[in-house]
Formats: sequence, structure tokens, C-alpha cells
Amino acid sequence: SLLEAQRAGLFRRAHFVPNIIAGAIVFQDQVIQVAMALAGFSAGEAEGLRRAMSRKRSEEALNAYRERFVEGAVERGVSRVVADRVYNQIKGFSGFGFPKSHAAAFGLLAYQSTWLRVHRGPEFLCALLNEQPMGFYPPDALVHEAQRRGIEVLAPDVNVSEVECSVEPARGSGLAVRIGLGYVTGLGEADAAAVVEERRRAGPYRELGELAARSAIGAAALERLAWSSACAGLEGSRREALWRLGVAAEPGPGGQLGLPLDLPGAPDLRPMDDWEGAVADYASTGMTLGAHPMALMRAELPGCVLSSELAGAPDGAALVVAGIVVARQRPATARGVVFMLLEDEEGVVNVVVPPPVYANCRLAVRTSSFARVSGRLERRGRVINVVAAEVRSLATPDMELAAVRPIPSVEPDPQRETGRDRVAEEPAEKRVRRVAGAAGLGAMAAVAPRPHSFGHRS
Repeated sequence: SLLEAQRAGLFRRAHFVPNIIAGAIVFQDQVIQVAMALAGFSAGEAEGLRRAMSRKRSEEALNAYRERFVEGAVERGVSRVVADRVYNQIKGFSGFGFPKSHAAAFGLLAYQSTWLRVHRGPEFLCALLNEQPMGFYPPDALVHEAQRRGIEVLAPDVNVSEVECSVEPARGSGLAVRIGLGYVTGLGEADAAAVVEERRRAGPYRELGELAARSAIGAAALERLAWSSACAGLEGSRREALWRLGVAAEPGPGGQLGLPLDLPGAPDLRPMDDWEGAVADYASTGMTLGAHPMALMRAELPGCVLSSELAGAPDGAALVVAGIVVARQRPATARGVVFMLLEDEEGVVNVVVPPPVYANCRLAVRTSSFARVSGRLERRGRVINVVAAEVRSLATPDMELAAVRPIPSVEPDPQRETGRDRVAEEPAEKRVRRVAGAAGLGAMAAVAPRPHSFGHRS
């Protein structure tokens, strides 16, 4: 419509309406220019129209300007049909438009962020982790994306970590990112700072008893450090560290701290397998640095396509994908469509959930931490989406879907955390299949990071 008006010479001062590409309004600023050039608005009236577009509930405010806009355009030789069509363009644009200054600032920020991601990857990741919560991606997704690009991310360590995340020489070449003690769930900032400051004052901790005595932090803080694997340099096994620190942290009479005496050895405790380690990682730091959860359950997901395989699938192909739900969006301008982002061990998958599918699968779309999506592949240029026909909470095919149960604290009960209630001779393969089934997936879902949600929630 704007293009028709331009070609017909109906803009008396068309040179005041730059950057209208193929009749499309690109920025809010151009609404001011269109209103002044086409409908004869004064600068103040045009600014009032722009402000009406920016209001949270702009429908009524925009309708108040319609008659003035149309009549002004008709007076200048524009047909009422074209004037109405142009105003409808302005009204539709109000749902997602933004000022040119915002676009320029966002473009610059996007360029700078991309440059840092490519040329200063470890430092960029470290800065993002230290600024959480922010943005679209949770820390776990940021870490997995960096690992896929070859950046080494190291677990918290009482003898190396600062309170915040930091960079240090990688084991190979370049830099690695070390997770800070501040990421340990339930560890107060003062306790994390006490561990770091004492290490700087008197040198590294040599063993667990010394950590307990010198840091002067409480039993609960010591247990959280052990469960997060931050004591792995002092005691290789997470369970053994938790056991021994439980002894070290026992207060003396009147709450007096124990002396740095040699601690008794832990009993023979079964090592944690990869799945149990991932559950403990999520419970203690909100992220896992080891095997991706989807890789651990991949053998139990026959027929599910990896994200890396989507590029080779034909447009319109029927397929099934599964992954961690990283984010979901339901923009007000999308007419009820929900957009989900799933992550597996190879990358991410864009999922489009049409309104009828959302209505049928609403609970799974809104609440699942892990989801399985059946649908068809859709290509839009270089963008690949999966248009969902069904969305379900993820369950392994050989076991029923687990109920998610609340966890009373960041540590499991003593029997579970030591593993002494399990049969030591149980084959590792059988144990992994068992814990990655219903009970294991329920535990993982209970501690996995919550997906980021944006837009309408109805």
C-alpha cells in the first residue's frame, strides 16, 4: 500500500520517508514520517501516534487516530481504500515494531557479541556465566554449546575456583573456564568467599580435615561443596568426600570447630555412574559438565533423530526429536503459536507448536523439562524447524513416565548418596538402564534447570 502511494506520487514530500523497502515500514520512526507526509499530521500528532503504538494496550489508542489519518490522507488525494490499508499496516506493525535507535544498538551488540564468541570464546562464556540470570539461554545450555565448540569447562574446585567463574590455562592449549564456588547451590556468598580468602592467606588445602578447620564454614556448606564435586582434588570420590566431611564437620562442645586431625577413611562405597553424576551435578550447580543427559539415554530412544541429522532430512519429512527443553515462547503477535527450543547432545532443535497441538498437549508443552516431539521437518531458507504434531513429556520406551517428586534438599538421603543400599555386584549396564528409566528420569527432571518461558502463559 505504501509502495502504491509512492508510485502514484501521493507523498507530497516523499524524500522525508526514507528506507521504506518495497512498501514495508521497518522502524517506528518511519510511522512518524508516513503520518506527516501522507496524512498531513503535525510533528506532535505523529509522535502521539508513535507513542500509542508503544503502549502495552495500544488497540484503543491506535483506533483513536484512524479517522484523523484516513481523512488527512483523502484530503491529499489518496483513495480511502489505500489510506485504510496503510493505516492497517501501521496498526499491524505496532505489535512488533521498535525505534531505529534500538535496532542500531541491538545490531551493534549482536556484532560485538558474535566477535567475542568467535575470537574470545572462553572469556565470553565466563562473562555470561557471571552475569546470570540473564538472556534467553540458561547456564547449562551455554556450557553445552561452548563444549561443542571445543571450549574446556572445569568443575568448581576449592583449591582453584574463585567465588565467580574465571579463566585459566586449559589442559591442552588456550584457556578454560573454571566454574566459581558461587554456582554451588545452597552455598552462601560469605561461605564461598571464606574458602577463597583462607586459601589465599595460607595456601591450598591439603586434605578434607584441613578444609573443614581452616575455612571455618558450617557443616551444611561443607556438604554442599562435597556434593558439587568441589573437593575432588582432595578426595576423588564425591560420596567419600561427603562421608568424611560429615565426620570433620561434627562440632565439638559448645559448637567449637574440630581441629584439623586426620579423618577416618570412608567405607567401601560404590562409585557413582554417569547418570547419577549428572543428577548430582544439576542438583548441586544447576549444570552438568560430563556426558550430556540425552547421550546417556540415547540407547533408550529408538527412532529419535539427532539435531545434527536434521540438515540431511528432506523438507516435509515425518520425524521424532527429543531433548532438554531450553526455552519456550508464546509471543502475543504469533496468534497462539508456541516456539520451543530443545537441546540434545549434538545441538538445538527449533520446534513450532501450532495452536491445535498446543491445545491438545498444553501440559507437556508448559511443564516438561525433557520432551519428545513428533512432527514434520520444515525448511525456510537456511532455517530448519520441526512443526509439532504431538508433544509429550519424555519417558524411556521400556518404562512408564515418572512422576516428579519434590526433593527436600540438594543432597539425597544418606543411603542413596553413599550407594550402600545397592547390590555392589549389579552390572554397570543394567544399573545405567535402571536409573535412566522412570525413577532416574524423574530425579533428573526434578533438578534440571527450568526452561526459560516468554510471552503469554494462557
